[in-house]
Amino acid sequence: MFVCDIVDAVPKGDMSSMEHPVFSLATKPDMRPRRYESGDSWIEVQPSQHGLATVHDRDVLIYCISQCMSAINDGRKVSRRMRFKAYDLLVATNRQTSGRGYDLLKDALRRLQGTQIETNIRQGGREYFKVFGLIDSAEIVRETRDGRMLDVEIALSDWVFDAIENNHVLTLNRRYFMLRKPLERRLYELARKHCGHQPRWPIGLEKLREKCGSGSTPKEFRRLIGKILEDDAAHDYMPDYAFKLDADKVVVTPKRVAQQTDLPFETPALRLSADVHEKARTHAPGWDVHALEGEWRSWVMKKSIEVKDADSHFLSFCKRRGAYRFT
Repeated sequence: MFVCDIVDAVPKGDMSSMEHPVFSLATKPDMRPRRYESGDSWIEVQPSQHGLATVHDRDVLIYCISQCMSAINDGRKVSRRMRFKAYDLLVATNRQTSGRGYDLLKDALRRLQGTQIETNIRQGGREYFKVFGLIDSAEIVRETRDGRMLDVEIALSDWVFDAIENNHVLTLNRRYFMLRKPLERRLYELARKHCGHQPRWPIGLEKLREKCGSGSTPKEFRRLIGKILEDDAAHDYMPDYAFKLDADKVVVTPKRVAQQTDLPFETPALRLSADVHEKARTHAPGWDVHALEGEWRSWVMKKSIEVKDADSHFLSFCKRRGAYRFT
């Protein structure tokens, strides 16, 4: 089993699901089966009783792929079966760490396991003619009394793991996780896959609607795209790429921007060493030290505290908490 324990792993996604509409854009249970064809390639996606896996559910796969690729680059062995701290995934993907955040993660695992795919799309050189899920299984290994999961074990499908083994992945901007609208994320994925570092990539609106997997009418899709482009022109929040609506086409071009500011959870001054959590448990026995880490980070940033030694500062915070037994 591979243990996901790499801090600040570079986000990466598999190319096939970036190019093809595997994930639903819906925010409510999507029970619509779909088929997408492009040339000789095709993909069919069937929902479970929980609905299709969504663009936001894909965060779980991105996190696992990112951890595996970082480990491979460090010369470590990886496995389809992996274990991770639920809190680490929630923080790394900019999700809420409240009880609601853990419930949403459970829902994502259900949809990822239940969504069934049949395709002939090659992933890492292989061609598939079988039905499979995006993950084979998911198990909560430890859960707190208040319902928050601590350790999670999942088994990736062969389709996803083949992308890892064959380096059939692309790096994503960390600010991808700041995009809240599913269509914004889908636009970025397509731009990253098809535009890359080219000077421009044009695509017709109808073709874009198909590749996004949108269930909107052409008129409504055009309105939604126009709203995103209008908001980005005003606030410049879309990572890496600019989008321009030209008649019935969308033209994508790389943005020439300065390096993005670090997100709060990746601020270098607040990075902790690998063994600090074990030390923290001796200072705050019985506490979820990963939850304490989240509270510590929020407190430091809210109060604008200058941290010179992150490990010592965090352990002092845990020691103070360990002196009290809040319920």
